[in-house]
Amino acid sequence: MITYWNFLRKHLSNKIWTPELPEGDSKKSVNKSFLVAILIAVLLIGGGILLIWKLQPSMQEQQEQVLAGALREGSPEFDALTRRIIAETNEDETIQSPVGTGFVMMQIAGRIRNNSDKTLTGLEIKISVIDSFGKVIKDQTALVVPNQQKKLAPKGEMKVSVRIDGFKPDDDRAQIRWKVTAIKTE
Repeated sequence: MITYWNFLRKHLSNKIWTPELPEGDSKKSVNKSFLVAILIAVLLIGGGILLIWKLQPSMQEQQEQVLAGALREGSPEFDALTRRIIAETNEDETIQSPVGTGFVMMQIAGRIRNNSDKTLTGLEIKISVIDSFGKVIKDQTALVVPNQQKKLAPKGEMKVSVRIDGFKPDDDRAQIRWKVTAIKTE
């Protein structure tokens, strides 16, 4: 006895199911030239981004460009200007915080006053964290003008914030010293 179910099962097992296409239509495939065009576009865009990234100067090179022609330690003008630039730590806003790696990070807040009669267009400061015996634990050099403020006018004042990472929890962080390392004026 042949039932409908047996007939269907026998019919399905003998035939591979593919959709029937009407006459004149052919099975559409992916256009290979379209894929090649997309691949070329991706490569060109990636190459352009890489080229721009490679041609852009590093942060150190940019800082050197800003400080080109700056006064450095040893020149008489530098010594005269350095005496007129006052940098001090704001203890109330300085933060010492442990980080997830087990070290301590310091966000050092300070204030810089320009008591000279010249506008500063470049100012590099070295911030040192000192222990109780006067030994430097860590230091950081920062370009504060023009990075944190474009210019510092004569008799002007600015707030400064510098982050120093990598202190051990048991380090004796007793003092913070500021030292001017480069000055550029208008």
